[in-house]
Amino acid sequence: MDTTGGRRAVLARAAGRGLVGGLAGAAAMAAGQAVERAVTGRPASYVAGRTLLLLLGRRPGDDERPVAATVAMQVGTSVALGALRGVWRASGLVAVRGHVAQTVTRILLDQTLENATGAGAPPRTWRRGEAVVEVLHAAVAAVATGLVVERLVDPVLESRRGTESH
Repeated sequence: MDTTGGRRAVLARAAGRGLVGGLAGAAAMAAGQAVERAVTGRPASYVAGRTLLLLLGRRPGDDERPVAATVAMQVGTSVALGALRGVWRASGLVAVRGHVAQTVTRILLDQTLENATGAGAPPRTWRRGEAVVEVLHAAVAAVATGLVVERLVDPVLESRRGTESH
């Protein structure tokens, strides 16, 4: 990636390319969830969909299974984080550090929205092992996103300023 057009243009291109990575992350996460549910017998979760409906002003019940809204929320979140991951990559946050940062950001974003809307409960109240599964799914999405983003975006804005003096 060249720096034609200045930093803003580079960041915009990086975010745009990151969207593609986010789609890959969404697909990987969905595939991983399907495999995990087949192995563990854990039911599908619709909390993400109910969260989106609440954000849009609807009042879904706990028994509602909004499949389309769930997919939209999961893909939308993945794509948004893909754009962010593109910006991170252009700025020099790469590889494992990027994976960890995205995993944590995904969990924090999901939990903030789910708990702020009242659609979900804090992880400390979940059944044993649920948090581990959620972290694994977020990590799968982060790695898949990162693998794509790191092929599409170069860390051209990585700086060495401040390495000698803070």
